[in-house]
Amino acid sequence: MTTATKQDYYELLGIGRKAPQKEIRQAYRRLARKYHPDLNPGDKSAEEKFKQVQEAYDVLSDAKKRQMYDQFGFDAERRGAAPPEEDAGAHFDFGGFDFGGSAGTSFRDLFGQFFRGGREHGEASEPGSDLEYHVRIGFGEAVRGTVKKLTITRLDACETCSGTGAVGSPQACSACKGSGQVSQKSGQMRFNLACPRCGGTGRLRTLCRVCGGEGRVRRADTLEVRIPTGVDTGSRVRVPGRGNVGTQGAPAGDFYIVIEVEPHPYFERRGQDLYAVVPITVAEAALGAKIEVPTLDGRSLLRVPPGTNSGQKLRLREKGMPSVRQPGKRGDLYVELQVVVPKPVDERVRDLLRELARLEPEDPRRELFTRAGV
Repeated sequence: MTTATKQDYYELLGIGRKAPQKEIRQAYRRLARKYHPDLNPGDKSAEEKFKQVQEAYDVLSDAKKRQMYDQFGFDAERRGAAPPEEDAGAHFDFGGFDFGGSAGTSFRDLFGQFFRGGREHGEASEPGSDLEYHVRIGFGEAVRGTVKKLTITRLDACETCSGTGAVGSPQACSACKGSGQVSQKSGQMRFNLACPRCGGTGRLRTLCRVCGGEGRVRRADTLEVRIPTGVDTGSRVRVPGRGNVGTQGAPAGDFYIVIEVEPHPYFERRGQDLYAVVPITVAEAALGAKIEVPTLDGRSLLRVPPGTNSGQKLRLREKGMPSVRQPGKRGDLYVELQVVVPKPVDERVRDLLRELARLEPEDPRRELFTRAGV
């Protein structure tokens, strides 16, 4: 394939010029599976496309090669530095291969790259990715804890190939005769490269047709997740190893449940503490009393001290929400007291209020003007 007929590597892989390595690798995997000779037997066009995809990946997956390609395009092969002190009696044409580095690449490094037998092009396995699922639970379920049965869709290991992406026993690669290397000539020089067909391994296995060689398939999975007591909106519950499995036997990611707790119609939650408003009478506020207030555990007695003002808060220890991090510990319940003034609908009530005003003539607003400076 001559330079004039080559397709841009980025267009060939269907990615942008600023694509990260992960996106490049994913695009290569997708196209390599699509055009792999084992999945397209006898299709010469697919085999040629596979070679083009392999060539594009070889360049774009290498940071130095990609930098040279981005700067010079396909002309980068002819812009590598000439090796120092060439022998005047011999001529080597280096235009047929990529230097793989900048203009300062040394002659020793250049030869070392090829006489090591070439690096393997086999793909590294990718670890599994995490999954996230949002669940809405009732306030009571957050107090007591609950178990949710969920059906999710995740990438799981292909049972046909046991997650390897290939079936059958490995056979010697016909392209390199099992050596893992192929020869390439440039001018008067011949060197070895890793075989593009087998990735330098020398062995080939038949790609699994169920998973297309990826080693994993999408399937439904049912699991029961225990949600502990005391969770709040935004809490995350982790189920290890129930996310998407990785490629080529890499471990699976985790599964996370993100909790949303429905608000309570009476209690207001702030962390592990609860807040509530309780009305009391004028007599209870003035004389003090023992009153019943609602809690998560039912009714509890609360002592109202004499002379309590409206808006005063009293605390009931360990009557709040259970703690997620400290089992057995609970928050507190803060009760805000609101004094309810009786309506003077009866003449006797009005008389009593007048008598109270006569007996308690102090003006509660007297200091307000001093503070306000008026």
